[in-house]
Amino acid sequence: MADAPVNATFQFELVSPEKILVSEEAKMVVVPGAEGDFGVLSQHAPLLSAIRPGVVSVTPANGDARKIFVAGGFADVTPNLLSLLAEEAVDVKDLDKGKLEQDLKNLEDDLGFAKDDAVKAATLKNRIEVTKAKIQAAA
Repeated sequence: MADAPVNATFQFELVSPEKILVSEEAKMVVVPGAEGDFGVLSQHAPLLSAIRPGVVSVTPANGDARKIFVAGGFADVTPNLLSLLAEEAVDVKDLDKGKLEQDLKNLEDDLGFAKDDAVKAATLKNRIEVTKAKIQAAA
């Protein structure tokens, strides 16, 4: 990373399949990369990474830090821009741990009935992993 002023900012965009969810100046963003979490600051070296289900921590240029759950996707980093292309994104404060725990129980029950159908079982396993990550984020 090149030397950047202490309070330097960069453009942060979070995009879901439906719309642009966030487009703002940020001081720092921590991303749940496929190979581990990584932080992005202004003047970051170019990087392309898959992201795993987890929490994105955003420190905006103005305002309070916030956390956003993402269910996977890709991160594209340049010195002045971080674009997250997320399969699903929801503000952590909007996650209902009780509802998610019930969803997890239902998915695990469904998986027990789907063992003969490999495609359905794989889809359910993916949904179970995302739901577990959401529960962890909501804790």
